Amino acid sequence: MAAQVYANEQARAERGEFGKGSLRMLRNRLDAHILPRFGMLQPADVTYKMMLEFSQYLSSANTSTTVSHYIIIVRKILVHAVSVGALAVLPETPKIKVRTNSRGAFTPTEYWTIIRAARKLRGSKHPLSPAKLRTEYKLQKNHNVMPPDVAWAIGFMVNSFIRPGDLAKLKHKHIEIVRSKNTYLRLTLPETKLHNAPIVTLQPAVRIYQQICKYQQPRKLANADDFLFLPDFKNRQYAMSLLSTLFNWVLDHTSLKLNANGKPRSLYSLRHSSITFRLLYGGGIDLVTLARNARTGIDVINNHYASSVTGEQNIAMLQSRRTQST
Repeated sequence: MAAQVYANEQARAERGEFGKGSLRMLRNRLDAHILPRFGMLQPADVTYKMMLEFSQYLSSANTSTTVSHYIIIVRKILVHAVSVGALAVLPETPKIKVRTNSRGAFTPTEYWTIIRAARKLRGSKHPLSPAKLRTEYKLQKNHNVMPPDVAWAIGFMVNSFIRPGDLAKLKHKHIEIVRSKNTYLRLTLPETKLHNAPIVTLQPAVRIYQQICKYQQPRKLANADDFLFLPDFKNRQYAMSLLSTLFNWVLDHTSLKLNANGKPRSLYSLRHSSITFRLLYGGGIDLVTLARNARTGIDVINNHYASSVTGEQNIAMLQSRRTQST
């Protein structure tokens, strides 16, 4: 039954109805816990009690969101079993209350602190020994020096709304400088999460892009098919891992790894900051425009990003009055 469900989702992915990343996640979750636990059972043998115990088992090392996703996959397989006549009645599934966790946006002051620190650390060696970096972070020899790419990536993400994964995919051919009434970059990135519309950036991203081009052109690494960040590395998974490790070094250096609630921050916090800053300082920007440009949904903006915006942060808007029309 699980194989049939996976084949159905694979066909949907080929038609563009299901994200390739979601398909990989489905495969990973089937292999990690679902098939080892339920794979040898008949659909009719799977009970509410079994799924409840499964959710309790997963809860020890996963968030409520992850546990919920596992239960959804099990239910999807059982629904398929009902559809093909292998199961008469769909059993009840445990209700998992999903708690929305903020991605940990930086404040504007913190943002300027980390970008200045990344610039200042350029050319410096990581405080950990090369041997420890190889053992714990899988960094190769001589990759322990802070490159200019980290500061560029910090500024670019906050001014472009892109996801961390886009840092690894972004090439010069995906970027166009637009100069009209407003100056910005148009990013025509590969599809992410079923979103393929171009992204437009804020104006500071143009300056960052020009700095990257000026640095990389003498090195012959600013051609259309060259990657924007860490273009020396053809293994983009490794490039992303290196960028993440170096960014964490900046956070540790500035003591900003944890947010005010004690939650760890990561590269994704820069995307959170990008969206949150627009909500705070965007001059009444509407959520539809913001969501479409950030390649996400309005509900995601409300639940994950706007949740960190407080009334005090928008005190001027709250205290404003409508002008009387004459």
